[in-house]
Amino acid sequence: MLIEALILVCLVGAAVVAAAPDRLAGRLALAVSALPVGGSLYMYAAFDGSGNALLGGDIAYETFFRWLSLGPYAVNYHMGLDGISLPLVVLSTVLTMLAILSAWTPVDERQGQFYALMLFMEASLIGVFAALDFLLWFVFWEAVLVPMYFLIGVWGGPRRKYAAIKFFVYTNIASLVMFIGFFGLVFGLGDSISSTGLPAIAQALRAGQLGALGPVGPEALALASFLAMFVGFAVKVPVVPFHTWLPDAHVEAPTPASVMLAGVLLKMGTYALLRYNFTMLPEQAATLAVPIAVVAVVSIIYGALLALAQSDLKRVVAYSSVSSMGYVILGLIAYTEFGIGGATFQMIAHGLISGLLFMTVGVIYNASHTRMIGDMSGMADRMPVTAGVFVAGAFAYMGLPLMAGFAAELFIFLGAFGSTVLPAAPLFTAVAMFGIVIVAGYLLWAMQRSLFGPFELEPDDEIGRAPLHDVAPILTLVVLIVLLGSVPELFWGMISDATIDLVATGGELR
Repeated sequence: MLIEALILVCLVGAAVVAAAPDRLAGRLALAVSALPVGGSLYMYAAFDGSGNALLGGDIAYETFFRWLSLGPYAVNYHMGLDGISLPLVVLSTVLTMLAILSAWTPVDERQGQFYALMLFMEASLIGVFAALDFLLWFVFWEAVLVPMYFLIGVWGGPRRKYAAIKFFVYTNIASLVMFIGFFGLVFGLGDSISSTGLPAIAQALRAGQLGALGPVGPEALALASFLAMFVGFAVKVPVVPFHTWLPDAHVEAPTPASVMLAGVLLKMGTYALLRYNFTMLPEQAATLAVPIAVVAVVSIIYGALLALAQSDLKRVVAYSSVSSMGYVILGLIAYTEFGIGGATFQMIAHGLISGLLFMTVGVIYNASHTRMIGDMSGMADRMPVTAGVFVAGAFAYMGLPLMAGFAAELFIFLGAFGSTVLPAAPLFTAVAMFGIVIVAGYLLWAMQRSLFGPFELEPDDEIGRAPLHDVAPILTLVVLIVLLGSVPELFWGMISDATIDLVATGGELR
């Protein structure tokens, strides 16, 4: 019941924080958020699962009981973790605590409600990564949207209402498309399944038990469902051309919400792609390998070029997420140990690095009240620690050795280059690797103009060193990024173990 304990702590804490006076809300929320961090780290230390949760592996921290009936299908309360989901739970708890601490400076109104929404979102995220029944998972999946909508719409920038509505509409339509695609599979499986449990559905699909649905044959049904789910999840990731909601949401969102959006919410999409599309329907993924790889490579290059063209530092970081998620898609379609494992590792690495960069931009904005790159010249002299952290985050994004970004991209490139599922895999990998050059270009350009050179803000602008509660979260993330990059085995062993069955599938597809 450890998973349920984490969720319950977040929900009860959210209720308590919402009722607390503003002067206490921030500290109380930080104390509450520290409990799930301790719980998730304990679960990590005591983890004894093996294999893949959807493919008959040994599930850790499992809870199962009958919930309700939906016609011929049982809907069960089924929660559990494997080597893919546990690292994402740890990431969610750590980033939530650091985001709450980073909110102490910028959030100065309705603080109780703000921190309560952050804790409610944390509970929902844990549920997304731990749920093993589709309808239970879908409840958590949709619940995440509610706090993020209000965080953007109430505490965001001048165009916050537009950005919040756009975010909500895009993701809700995507959820509907995905829902239709998934239940097409459920109905096509017929009597071969008796519940909406993800392990039962995944194993039935891989055993070839999908039948026709009306006039639609099993092969056409599987392909149509794959495409519907892929589009639904691709909007959440997002990849090109479904990315247009992301920059608006990031620019208008308060810094802590941006940290959670880039650091964890985007990983919901890639996690779902791995669990649903690439685990349940590997043959369809292999059939569409080239188009999927094209989407991945275009997202890498186009996202990086869009970042290069921005003058708002927050938009630069936002578009860089589109590029980084392209690497995850490329790793998934490789169907190799390093490809799928590297894609999962990249989810964790990008969560830490993007969270670091958004927090650092927020610290600079708190002091200078601008995010425009051309107006920040000379910030390194006024805020040396913050500038140094931004440089560290930028180099992590570029793949500096001994940092998490390097390990993640190395795994993906090794896996993609040796893929037997993807035709012309070395060519796709080479083009994707060129994206690193563009990443280095826009980050070095942004650092040169924003951190170094003559100080260009008004002479009466008093900009000094950031307070400790602003600096502590970003320094913590730097330590975690270096630790994960220097010792990738902290997560790589459990991730690799959970991808063994998927790798075996990849070997049979060609």
